Amino acid sequence: MNKIIIPVFVLTLFLSAESIAQISTAVRQSKNSMILETVDDKYIPVSRKSMKTSEAYRYSSAYVTTVQVNVNEEGDNMLGDAANETSIAFDPTDNNNIVIGWRQFDTIASNFRQAGYGYTNDGGLTWTFPGKIEPGMFRTDPVLDSDKWGNFYFNSLSMDSSGLMSKVFFSDNQGTEWDEGTYAQGGDKPWMSIDKTGGPGSGNIYNYWNATTICPPHNFTRSTNGNLSYEECSSISGNPIWGTTAINAQGKLFVIGSKDTNFVISRSSNAQYAGQMVIWDLTVPVYLDGSMEVFLGYESPNPLGLMGQAVIAIDSSGTETDGNIYLMCSVDRHSNSDPCDVMFSRSTDEGETWSDPVRVNDDPGYNAWQWFGTMSVAPNGRIDAIWLDSRDYAGTVISELYYSYSLNGGVTWSINESISDSFDPHVGWPDQDKMGDYFHMFSDSDGAHLAWAATFNGEQDIYYSHIFQVTGIKDDKGTTKRCLAQNFPNPFVGKTSIRYVVWSREMTIIELTDLNGKVIRTLVHRIHSPGNYQIELQSGGLEQGMYYYTLRSGQLIETRKLIVIKQ
Repeated sequence: MNKIIIPVFVLTLFLSAESIAQISTAVRQSKNSMILETVDDKYIPVSRKSMKTSEAYRYSSAYVTTVQVNVNEEGDNMLGDAANETSIAFDPTDNNNIVIGWRQFDTIASNFRQAGYGYTNDGGLTWTFPGKIEPGMFRTDPVLDSDKWGNFYFNSLSMDSSGLMSKVFFSDNQGTEWDEGTYAQGGDKPWMSIDKTGGPGSGNIYNYWNATTICPPHNFTRSTNGNLSYEECSSISGNPIWGTTAINAQGKLFVIGSKDTNFVISRSSNAQYAGQMVIWDLTVPVYLDGSMEVFLGYESPNPLGLMGQAVIAIDSSGTETDGNIYLMCSVDRHSNSDPCDVMFSRSTDEGETWSDPVRVNDDPGYNAWQWFGTMSVAPNGRIDAIWLDSRDYAGTVISELYYSYSLNGGVTWSINESISDSFDPHVGWPDQDKMGDYFHMFSDSDGAHLAWAATFNGEQDIYYSHIFQVTGIKDDKGTTKRCLAQNFPNPFVGKTSIRYVVWSREMTIIELTDLNGKVIRTLVHRIHSPGNYQIELQSGGLEQGMYYYTLRSGQLIETRKLIVIKQ
């Protein structure tokens, strides 16, 4: 694939080769000082009731359930709008409460974007899209998080006469309503993390952005009073850009981002202490055998955007991998000609040193795009990774969502699984030729919860996916053996299938229980020989709602959730 680098401010494709080369060099040299989020088109009011509709998209397999989030009151897709660049947050007191934010374009005739949001109170089964925070206000680059008490925060960037300005909006009712927002300094491509540790910094809000800011050359601020106000801007040592933030169990703040042709991590051990000037006590380069890719032109899947931000995640599982710090990003490889691979590195000493880079995607050859790579860590230490992948449509940008996981701190990764239909990322552009710049997800013991964008309806829409990692036991070679799959379909109306694997001759029991652990049905109770098995569960006699099913076979115990729907 030939790469043509085209920055966002280029408004025409009719450029000479010399001009393109000059612009490419300028972008690489000054990408941290470009103002990319500007008001170009006017706001065009659109009545949702007047919009034509189609059936909302839904997809389900043994590994994933995907539902559309940006739907109208009747649960239908609205034709003619666009939505991209997603961020997700969950309520740590009740994981059924989830909020997703995105860039909302009411019509593809204008690139005027607003702060769209949707919420669910049933674990992602159904979604409500009330509209926008501050309708008619230019807003972009949404980043969401929650505090330990279950309150939600929505960081959104706007542009005024002073420059790029952020507000952080607050919701104490599961994201159904938001306050007027708090001024939080601001800059291009912000990221936000909230301390949930219960330590001295609990509730602190940390905001970081590129060097294109309202207070150059600074790129950091924090709130130590629950979003009532934000401190004056300060600078992060190393100046990482287009990255993310994370907080470890001791309340230390870590920032990762691109730095020239590599990456850099910065650490502050005292940011958690209110009243102290934030000191960055560590700045270390990290090598991923590649560079972050930006503005690659129309032969790439995302012409005028990033191919994905740098993502940092921290293990707080209490297991043998506790405290590990992980970095992942879709990069242009240094050691080969692959246009975009998902590369990973880990630190076991709070960022002081880093492992050699590991490639997460397992496709052969060097002609596929693996882009928008994103990861998160589950409470048990499992690392979940997703990305968009064109391997099945080599030589094109047609992509599918792929998934892999690691149970050993990222040393090895599971066989990659395609978990979506294919789609063309070049359709449905809202007068702005990209699908945003990032996806976002979190993990729990059941699997990963992903907010992302795709064009299954022939336009850019927002989707929530619950990705179920089928765990198992390891053989003598250290290979993970899968044992219990997610039922399919899920949710289901009449019947569903459950697949499972028995690895040795054992008494095998599968029980269906309610949310309180009461056994409703025994689905399997017999001695199995090694092999693959499948059973069918009928919904007759079951009330609508969520249930657990648990497999016990020898020393192995695995549990999954299923959802019954009554019509």
